Parts: sequence; structure tokens; C-alpha cells
Amino acid sequence: DLTMPLSRPTGQIPEATWTLGIREMTEPWKGAVGCLGVAVFFAMTIGIISWQALEQSPEEWVLRGHASGMLWERQRGALLLRVLPTGRTVAVITVGGVPAAEPPPPRDSCWHDGGQFCYAWEEDAELRLSLEPPPAPGTECFSVHWTPLRPDVMLKDCFSMVNVSWYGGASVRAQRWPLNGVESHVQPFVSGDFSKNPNGYGPVVERYFLASTGVTVTVPPDVPLFVSLESDRHFCLATPVGRAMTPLHYLLCISPDVVAAHRHVGSQLAGPARALPDMALLGSPIWRYRGPMGSAAKVKRGLRVLARRLKRHRLQEGILALGEHCTATLTAADHVSVEWRRRQNSAHAWGPSLISPLQLSIALSPYASIASPLFLRSLRDGRAASYWLSLWPRFGGGSVPLLTTWKGQLCARLNVTSEVALSWYLTRARGLRQALGAAYVVFEGAEGNVFLEQAVSPPTELAGDRYIGVLAAALATLGNGTVISAGARSSHLPLFVQMSPLRSDWSHAGLKGVIPSVLHYSLLGYNFFIPDAVGGSLADDTPGDPELYVRWLQIVTFLPMMTFSMPPWLCCDAWVLNFTRQCIRRHQDFVVPLIIKHSEEWLRLGHPIFRPVWWLSPTDPTAFTIEDEFLIGDEVLVAPITEKGKTWRDIYLPGEGHLWMDTNTAHVFDGGTILRNYSASLAEVPVFIK
Repeated sequence: DLTMPLSRPTGQIPEATWTLGIREMTEPWKGAVGCLGVAVFFAMTIGIISWQALEQSPEEWVLRGHASGMLWERQRGALLLRVLPTGRTVAVITVGGVPAAEPPPPRDSCWHDGGQFCYAWEEDAELRLSLEPPPAPGTECFSVHWTPLRPDVMLKDCFSMVNVSWYGGASVRAQRWPLNGVESHVQPFVSGDFSKNPNGYGPVVERYFLASTGVTVTVPPDVPLFVSLESDRHFCLATPVGRAMTPLHYLLCISPDVVAAHRHVGSQLAGPARALPDMALLGSPIWRYRGPMGSAAKVKRGLRVLARRLKRHRLQEGILALGEHCTATLTAADHVSVEWRRRQNSAHAWGPSLISPLQLSIALSPYASIASPLFLRSLRDGRAASYWLSLWPRFGGGSVPLLTTWKGQLCARLNVTSEVALSWYLTRARGLRQALGAAYVVFEGAEGNVFLEQAVSPPTELAGDRYIGVLAAALATLGNGTVISAGARSSHLPLFVQMSPLRSDWSHAGLKGVIPSVLHYSLLGYNFFIPDAVGGSLADDTPGDPELYVRWLQIVTFLPMMTFSMPPWLCCDAWVLNFTRQCIRRHQDFVVPLIIKHSEEWLRLGHPIFRPVWWLSPTDPTAFTIEDEFLIGDEVLVAPITEKGKTWRDIYLPGEGHLWMDTNTAHVFDGGTILRNYSASLAEVPVFIK
């Protein structure tokens, strides 16, 4: 018999036995195997995440220049502007409208161009950064250009205020210096009238922001711009949402410090062609007429009475200022032509000799009441669209004047894009000035965009604040004795700018807002401003506060003009009246020559005449937030009292290495120091000469 050989053991479980073993093992070991699988999965996931964290930095360089560069920070979705080689971050720009976590690098679609960086968030927006030619040695600039890829994307870049002070932009009702303390909801960045919109932006607006870190932000005039300010957090630039898919574009520049930044960028905003207004006006106090105004005869009589009282109180020099209503009443401009009045009996006509040696200023505006014969005549003649801003229906039909309110009346506004209307308006202004013998003409109501007020898209030629620019350029042809109520890209023109009315109190909407407004106007190039009246114009029925009047008077003594609404003999006692005379003399003898001297520097270089203390201490953080002192040029420091009941204050003396002499005591102190609890009685204002 054949015998089968013995098989050698293989060490394997026979198939049936192995399958059975697994089946037997499944129940008790099922949970353990599952847990092991989950553990392996999580270990792999953590490993991948750790690898990504190690491989991908939270910050990535996107564009480098010679002295600075821009990075993308993933966590906040922010652009960082950083100085090289120190690596100091000087601006943090949080980006809105795109996914913050999605990192732009390394997908740079402009990789072939070392001076640009481009990236597109596929369904949201496209970013293009580029190095731009520097305006001056030591300054480097980056162009930031966002383009929305969908109509519902709102582009919004927010500039952090953490450890950074910001200046410039727009005037606000309760002005602050710096802007960090301002709260303003997102709204069109155009000039406005505080009496219409107290929470809006004021009459002087420039698309220029300056940071204490030496950074500037400028936005071109053709970009439809919205701006918001969140107190002590950030301010934001944004574009409107809509079918037009409006790009957001601005220029970001970095300089060694805040003063260099303003000299290189801010001082050149209006270009090199700057001109001075009539400097003879500086030494003339302005006395606003607040007398009877019911008829031309009452206005004339009231002006004569005011002139006599000023002369009696030895205040006979200066200007009597008529408001718009009294100007219209005196000339009967709405229903009697100037030519007709010239032919009348001279006994009934107005003449400047009636108030001599005082001069007269009159006030006009680009508004016409819809009930005025002037407006009705333009309607009847079919020339309304030529004279007044109008709307054109989409589906045919004639134009309709765009109506708005002005001083409580429903009005139409002058169409400054019409040569016919502008020529007529200037001719009328010249005629009234000549007929009344007025030395100066104040043009009120230049601020605001009536199209945006009515939620209507303005025509391209009147977008943003172009109305002010066109009107200001036209008014400059009337001569350098012209005053306008607003400014936007017009600081180079030979015009005075009238500041907004302030409340008669100690708040930032009153006295505390005067110096921040002075610094704001001057920084933006509007050095020749007319401040609000001593004591404030927006008063209630409560009696005047003599202390407020005196402290206000002490500040305006050192400004270009001194304006009075309430004469000192009506508000206060004989001491205040005598003190007013002293302040006017000090203004004429000391301040006006100083302003004239530094106006030459403004003409040549564009530097502000009224300067913040950081102008002499550009790297001292203490100087960045001081809003109750100012410099005239580099040589005079004014540090008034702005707190009720106080006769002392802390005074920061800028400029380490300089010496400052108190003009009251002749004591000398070192610059770069703080004088604690420095005495200043009601009769004194601390003034130091370097």
C-alpha cells in the first residue's frame, strides 16, 4: 500500500478554524478594534494639522519694498504694514468682504512682476497691491486696489486704532484730536451741515488720514467712499454695494515719523499753487449783527446803533457782519434789482459811511426759496434746469428741480455745472457787494451733496464733494476778500473758511472743540479760518457764562480772526469789556504778524500754521493725544484753560533740547517735559515762546 507522507506543520490556522475564530472574536473585540481605528484617524489628522502649522506661518509676506513691506495675517484676515529691517508693525488693516481664513499666498497671479501682488477670492473680490513711486526720499508708498466680483460684496478695510493715533479726514460736531475718540456710523464721506445732520461729517473734508506711526492713507476723489469711526477701535473705508460693483482704491504711504509723513504727503494735497486771502482782514474783529431785521429801515437803524455803541466802548475798528436774511432785507434782492435801487433817492439808499470806520460784510448762499420771485421766474421761463440742480426722469419728460431745506425753507440749489447759472450768480454777488459797499462777502451753505441727501445718485461731475470744489474755484474769482463755509480739495484757493457754530458750553461741541477744530482745519491746509463767535453761537435761553466767555476769548486771541456775536458789555462786566480790548490789541500786535510770517512757509512748503505739539516731538507718544494746546509755527505754544472753574493745568512743552519762556512770568523751562499744576488765573492764558 502506498503510504501518504506526513505533512509538515505550516503554522497557519486551517481556513475553517480561522473563520470560526474570527467569528468567535468579533463580539468581545469589536469595540476595541473600532477605538483603535478612531485613534489612528485622529493621530493622522493631528499630525497633518501640526505639519501645516509648522510649514505655514500665521503671517506671510505678500509685497516687499526697500524700507517696508506688506504681510497677510491669517487669523484676523488682515494686511500688515511693517517697517524694515526692524519689523515694527505701523498699520493693521482688517479686511472685510472676503473670507478671513483663506490665505492669499502663495497663489500670486502677478508673480512675474516683483512690484505687484495679485490675488482673487474666487467668488468675492480681487486684491492688487503695487509699489508706487515715492513722493519724497524716505517715504514708500503702496497702492491698494480692491475689485468686487459680485454685486453684493461690500469692500471694507478697517484701520486699527490700537496704539495708533489718527488725524485728518472729516470735521465732526464734537471735534476730537486725535480722531480715536469719535463715533460715527458708516455713511457717505461727504461734507455736511450739522444743523441738518448732527451725526454726519462737517463742512471741511479731505480724503486724507494721518497716523502717529508715520502712515498716511489717501483716497482718490473719483472713488465713491463711505467711512465709519468706532471709538478707540478702528476707522473703516468702504464702498457702496450695488450693481456697479465699485472698486475701493487708496494709497498707503509710510515715512520715518508723523511729521515727515505729513510734510511728504499731506502738505502736498492741494498742489504747489497756493494763494493767500486778504491778510488785512486778520487784524479786524468781526461783530455779528443781531439787531432788528424786520425791514430795511430797521436793519439800517440797528447797524448805526451797533456802530455807535462799539465806538462808545472804544471798539470802533473791525467789521459788522450781516447774515443772509439781513443782506436780503437790506437790498430787497428778491424783488428789486440793484440797478433800480441805484436810481432812487440817495437819502433812502444804504452807504458804508453810515457805520464808518467799521466795514461791512454781507452773506449769500447758493439756495433760493421755492416761493421767491427769482425761483418762480426761472420756472416760468423754462430755465429751471439751467439755474438749479435738477432731476431728469428716466422715461422722458422735463426736468424737475431737486428740492432741499435751507434755514427752515424748502429751496432749490444753484446748478454750479451750468456756466449760465454760475455767471449770473457771480454777477449778482459783485453787484450786491458794490451796491452795499461791502468789504467782504460770506458764502454760506457750500457744504453737502443734496443728491445723496435725497438718496439719489449724483451726476459724475457732482459726485462726492465736487460741488464745493467748483463753487470755491468760482468764488475765488471775486477776489481774496471772500469767505466760504466749507472746504474740500480747495485749501489752495485765496479764501477764508467759516467754521461751524459751536454750543455755548464747556463740552467738545463747545469750548473744548475749538482747539481740535483749529488743528484739524490747519492740518488739512485750511489755515485761514474764521472761528465761531466768542462764547459760542448755539446758546439756549440761560444767561451767559462770563468765565466761559473769557476762556473762549483767550483762545481766539491766538487764531486768525476774532468773532463776536454777543458784545462784551451785554454778557459781562466792565472788567471783561476791558479785557476784550486787551485781547484785540494783543491779537493785532503779536498774533497777526506771527501768522503773516508763517503764511510764507505755508505758501512755499504747505506746512500748517497752527500745529499740534507732536510737530516738535514726532516720536513722543505723550504728544499724540494732547488736544488742548497748539503751536503757531515752531516758536509759540498756547496752552489755554478749557475746564470750568480751573485756574491751573498740566502743560506739555514739546521739543526735547529746546527751551520755552513763559510770556507771563519770563520763567524758562526745558522742552520735552510736563509742567504739573501750572497756575493760570482767569486773567491769564499760558503762552510760551521757544
